[in-house]
Amino acid sequence: MKNLFKSIALIAVFAILITSCSKKNDQPADQEVKTEQKDKVLAYIKNLGFTDAQIVDKGDRYVVDGDMVVDKNMEIPADNGMPKTEQYYNGYLVTNSNNILVKVDASITSMAAEINAAIAQWNAVPNSKIKFVLTTGSTYDILIKVDNTIGASVCGQAYLSTSNGKAGSVVWINQALIQGNSFAQRTRTITHEFGHTISFKHTNQSTTINVPGVGGTDALSLMNGGQCGSGATVLSAKDKLATAALYPL
Repeated sequence: MKNLFKSIALIAVFAILITSCSKKNDQPADQEVKTEQKDKVLAYIKNLGFTDAQIVDKGDRYVVDGDMVVDKNMEIPADNGMPKTEQYYNGYLVTNSNNILVKVDASITSMAAEINAAIAQWNAVPNSKIKFVLTTGSTYDILIKVDNTIGASVCGQAYLSTSNGKAGSVVWINQALIQGNSFAQRTRTITHEFGHTISFKHTNQSTTINVPGVGGTDALSLMNGGQCGSGATVLSAKDKLATAALYPL
């Protein structure tokens, strides 16, 4: 979380189409497709205002500004990721928002209390149908797990919601980094990352898709980036308004 986006408790689309202008004649056709798709996604991220320094290549995905994870095979949104002027989210809403199944990996069962507290915050948002539900079954929407290798100053990472209406599939928590934080701050990390899975981006991010009717900055937003261990520990009034605006009852 410590290098998070900058925008309001919300989300924002990534997109810009670009074709590959130089390919080796002996390059396999399938590799050409993979390279072209990778270039499109990279260009799309940069079109939102992010620099090379903020984008890390992790093989089959990019990690942007510390904790936002984007698959290289993502579908490029129809509006090509052009910045809007309202409030921030990634443009992809979760279809089963009233029953998002979360599975707790064995690696993070010691943080069950923090996970429960984070889920309770999202589920209690007034006038919103968002509901995270814990499951132990083999079918789930989100897997939350420990990954202490995601970065020396990165408290957590998560996939954003996808173009097919699914929640971001994985949340990674750097337990080794946050274990010395207070219970409230550990819960904040998990709550923040869950926010990304349902399309919210960083409230203090400047180039993303805005949530209609919920504008302006919000120093109290739990979805502000770069505040792991020191930021707001509860969803702000605007965080809740934005959630209700995107996922109304």
